[in-house]
Amino acid sequence: MPHISIEQFRCGDNLAYLIYGKKEAVAIDGVAWEEMLRFRDEQELSLAYVTNTHGHFDHTAGNEPLLRHSRAQYLDHDEFPDGGVIEIEGESIKVYRTPGHTADSVCFHVGGVLITGDTLFNGTVGNCFSGDQRAFFRSIKRLVALPGDTLVYAGHDYVRDSVALAKQLEPDNPEIERFRQAYDPGHVCSTLAEELQINPYLRFNEPAIIDLLKEHGLPRATEEERWLSLMSIE
Repeated sequence: MPHISIEQFRCGDNLAYLIYGKKEAVAIDGVAWEEMLRFRDEQELSLAYVTNTHGHFDHTAGNEPLLRHSRAQYLDHDEFPDGGVIEIEGESIKVYRTPGHTADSVCFHVGGVLITGDTLFNGTVGNCFSGDQRAFFRSIKRLVALPGDTLVYAGHDYVRDSVALAKQLEPDNPEIERFRQAYDPGHVCSTLAEELQINPYLRFNEPAIIDLLKEHGLPRATEEERWLSLMSIE
């Protein structure tokens, strides 16, 4: 996939994205719409599509101005079929339906990049506002089955708080400090392999996490039980 690129934009702790080629771009969660339009103009791109990872306003607030200042087509994230695609310059951006944070959550996968919205953060996972923890577990299992070098681009930069919680839950894990030291607020991402080393909510099969659940007297017999138990820890 030689000519498709990703640009990350920040608005507070929100992270927005342009997926772009030589001429066209797709905006995802375009809350940083002014910077995104400036980048579009600098790169002489045409904004083809505007879409979102889910319907929360802190992700959709840029839709209207992006559409007003372009000829882009709005793609309703909640109408994508699972495994659907967005075509850009002959390349396919695959859409995964990943209910959990919200019932309408989706992730976008192109090349070695996964744009996860509020499903999977760098170092943690989203709150389960849908109330369906089991669906959330299935969504996470699906994502972590992707190749370890897949880059995770999330919907927010919560890295500092995430690392602090990970250290609290797993104080003897040296990878957490390495991850903290490598954190770059100017370019927030991680690989799935790194997430499996430091993100406690993906480490439900690790002995240290199982021991933690035992200390809390929480169910831990199956992967799903361990997930549910981890998500219940305050």
